[in-house]
Amino acid sequence: MTETSYSGFGDKAQPFLKALGFHQNREWFHDNKDLFEKHLNEPRGRLIDDLAARLADAKIPLTCARKTSTFRINRDVRFAKAKHPYNTHVSAVVTRSGTKKDQGLLYFHVSPDDSFLSVGFYAMESDELRPFREAIVARRSQFDAALEPLLDMGFVFDQDNALKRTPRGFEQITDPETVALLRLRHLTLSRKFASDRLKGTALLEDLVELAEAAQPFLSFGWRVIDPVRAARDESNR
Repeated sequence: MTETSYSGFGDKAQPFLKALGFHQNREWFHDNKDLFEKHLNEPRGRLIDDLAARLADAKIPLTCARKTSTFRINRDVRFAKAKHPYNTHVSAVVTRSGTKKDQGLLYFHVSPDDSFLSVGFYAMESDELRPFREAIVARRSQFDAALEPLLDMGFVFDQDNALKRTPRGFEQITDPETVALLRLRHLTLSRKFASDRLKGTALLEDLVELAEAAQPFLSFGWRVIDPVRAARDESNR
């Protein structure tokens, strides 16, 4: 077992994020940046370091790194309607490559009111999503078995931006549960967690447990989309 250096987020982590929601200006953030670094950014970095080591020890094909896995606190407002300059959460992804562009991920999100863990395949390209849907229909029992460990842990599918109608080509499907799956735009599942999970190493243990439980589901998806991505890369050469 790798010795851990992560010991939880700071006790001012969530109060800082809540205050940042009221003080959306660079002067306030600059004046309080030390709090951000001590209570949020550095603990997140230690969590990522220790999680990567734990996943490697367990031979789980996922990893993360401070530089490539974390999302900035600064928002990109160039094309956004809301122009506030800062996010009011901190987050990171865990993928096979440790980068944000890789599919098949774990995600943790820390905020004052809505902290959660997620797992799955987010914002797939259309040439990936269609064969994924086809695989659900063709291998439904295998898909259900892959999901079972996550459902047992209380994870549920995200309904954000779900289609109101069944996608074209699947109109013949009548089973309500299958139809609901086919209408999802993102094949991700999430579970909220309470603020006490930010203390000690609880969140680290939760992420390791999630990584282990997610392997059947992630493997199901990787078997579908990896050939699609390989063919796309080949055609672009």
